[in-house]
Amino acid sequence: MVATTSEPLPQTASQTAGPFVHIGLLPAAAGLPRRGAEAAPPDLIVGEGLRIRVGGRMFDGAGEVVRDAVLELWQADATGRYVQPGEPRRADGFQGFARTATGFDDGCWWFDTLKPGPVQLPGGEHMAPHLTLWIMARGLNVGLHTRVYFGDETTANAADPVLQRIDPPARRETLITRVDTSATQVMHHFDIRLQGTAETVFFDV
Repeated sequence: MVATTSEPLPQTASQTAGPFVHIGLLPAAAGLPRRGAEAAPPDLIVGEGLRIRVGGRMFDGAGEVVRDAVLELWQADATGRYVQPGEPRRADGFQGFARTATGFDDGCWWFDTLKPGPVQLPGGEHMAPHLTLWIMARGLNVGLHTRVYFGDETTANAADPVLQRIDPPARRETLITRVDTSATQVMHHFDIRLQGTAETVFFDV
């Protein structure tokens, strides 16, 4: 039986993520035996759409690369639709989710995926195509949430309701990729800075 009380309960104590969070979530990235569902490199290219690679490096407040962080990606498909709980399994296998870790040698991370489409809000307004990232690393009490917008979506970015709420406007640039179209697969460069003057914008969600 669970005891009940009318008195407010104290908050459960928290602590920062330890140095082994990446091992627990992505053992193969740490050189341990791969789990069945763990892909390397992360690849969301299933279904129709523009194939892209999104990646960069992660830096701490001192400008040093972060070599053992974990990143989760959540995204809509090329038509702007998310995989929703309770929906039938999609025939094309699209999940809209992947997980990766920064590299031990250089702090680099990447995802191979399909470029998402604009997502329609309940009122009919559209958000610009974007990816959502959740980041966990040693020293963080809670995971960090941010977004990745695309540098080749200038018009859509200018109208995006989330980007437009970021003040000062110059900080919006920390959420927009640099685009390289010289390769067969379009590359979107996106460095993440956890602290400092060019700190990436993170959202309180």
